[in-house]
Amino acid sequence: MKKETRKAIFLDRDGVINVDTGYVFRWADFEFAPGVVPALKKLTGAGYPLVIITNQSGVARGYYTEQDVKTLTAQMTSYLAAQGVLITATYYCPHHVEGTVALYTRACDCRKPGPALLRQAANEHDLSLADSMMIGDKGSDIEAARAAGVGKAYLIDAKAATPPSPSPQPDGVFKDLSACVDYLLR
Repeated sequence: MKKETRKAIFLDRDGVINVDTGYVFRWADFEFAPGVVPALKKLTGAGYPLVIITNQSGVARGYYTEQDVKTLTAQMTSYLAAQGVLITATYYCPHHVEGTVALYTRACDCRKPGPALLRQAANEHDLSLADSMMIGDKGSDIEAARAAGVGKAYLIDAKAATPPSPSPQPDGVFKDLSACVDYLLR
């Protein structure tokens, strides 16, 4: 018997959910991007599993630890849950080829644009990649979605400019998550 799968929304963290000020790892420094909490609440209300897929090279660079990532993730998801937003799971890549912490200094398939974390999330939560969507703020998010077989991939660009030149192209470009969600739920 075939396992039933669901369509999900995959989200990058820094630059989509929170303001990307560079290597955010403390709750005191974490700031939700404008309109994000109501937008996520709309997606939860629409029944989408929400899965965060984030590169956290600050671990490899020695700026913070994996435990710091886990602590911030727990604080963020707890805050969102209190607002009526359910985050199904968060996956992160601690690796980077230019790291300073030997354990994490390497090339890998889990760092976007690699597709490993998207595939892992789909497998562990019975999600249909082909029916799902990725929302990110960098070309690597779009590339990861395409490599994993995610159905649609959208780019958040505060300037709402034209799509980036590297291929593959996103399915749409929006000034913020709120505008993207309004488009998806129209």
